[in-house]
Parts: sequence; structure tokens; C-alpha cells
Amino acid sequence: MRLNTVIKTFTIVVVLMVMTIAVVSAATVEEKRQAIRNVTNETLNEVYSVQPNAREAVANSAGYAAFTITDVKLVFFGGGGGKGMAVNNITGQEIFMKTGDVQFGFGLGIKKYEVLFVFGSQKAFSDFINSGWQFGGQATAAATDSVSGGSLQGAISVGPDVWMYQLTDKGLEASITVRGIRYYKDNDLN
Repeated sequence: MRLNTVIKTFTIVVVLMVMTIAVVSAATVEEKRQAIRNVTNETLNEVYSVQPNAREAVANSAGYAAFTITDVKLVFFGGGGGKGMAVNNITGQEIFMKTGDVQFGFGLGIKKYEVLFVFGSQKAFSDFINSGWQFGGQATAAATDSVSGGSLQGAISVGPDVWMYQLTDKGLEASITVRGIRYYKDNDLN
């Protein structure tokens, strides 16, 4: 009985995601870019409200990249994806990007989260944009309360001259997973 409920819920989520993609794909390229700009600004504002020092870090950096990602985890398998953009603070150039991930391990949940990368050097920014990135391995126990709306997962160094802030938004997840995530340019929007 429980397995049927889980399968039905997962099916509904997948159908809703497909319908959302169909609606979004009907927009023009400029409308898609503007939607990503809006989400990027929302992500920045959310991070700034929880971690005010991030505003100065972003302003004084070579560049930054902000993403909104949705993950679905169902027992042993999961995956997700999102969109975002990177901004070169020196030139003002916007690079529209995508992200996708695959997860293997034990867990259950649906999680929407925002990720903000801050680059301390032009080389770190350029490497991220041109080579894409892949990360692996994760253990998560995250939950949000209805009062603050988000929980700071932390600002951590993820590479030379690269720092990451991650916020969950009304998500609940308990998992131990091996996760592969990739950030790459969106060829349709650049």
C-alpha cells in the first residue's frame, strides 16, 4: 500500500515537471533569459538575507554563479536539475547555464535549493564557465522551518578561489548518496 502511494506521488511529480518544461519551452529566448535573471536575483537576495557578508563577497569577487535546483530522491535513485547564470563582475558578461545530477544511495525526498558560487579570481571563474564542474559524494540531513523559510547549509570552500553558499527552500531530505552533479553552459540561451 505504501509503495503504491510513493509510486503515485513520484509519477505526479514527474508529470508536473514535464508540463512545466513544456510551458517554459514556449517562451522566447529573451523571456527565458529574463526568467533566469529574476531567479538569480531572488537567489542572491535570499543568500544575503541569511548571510549578509555574502553581499560584500559577491561585490568584491571576480564573478559569481547562482542556480536554483530541484532534486527528487526515491529510495535508491534520484536526480534533478536546474538553471542559473554566471556573471563576470569585471566585464558584466552573463553566461546562462544548466545543471543536472544523478544520485544513487538511500533516501527519500523532494528538495528545492539555491546555490551561489563566488569566484575569487578570473581563472577560477573562467575554469567554471568553460570546463563545467562535477562534484560527487554527499550526506544530507536538511529541514527548514516555516518561520525562516530557508536554512543555511554553509559557505564552504569548494576549490581554489571558489566558495559556495547553499540554501534549501521548504525542502526536507534525509539521505546518504553518491551524487554526480554537473554545471555547464546552456547553448540555447548563450
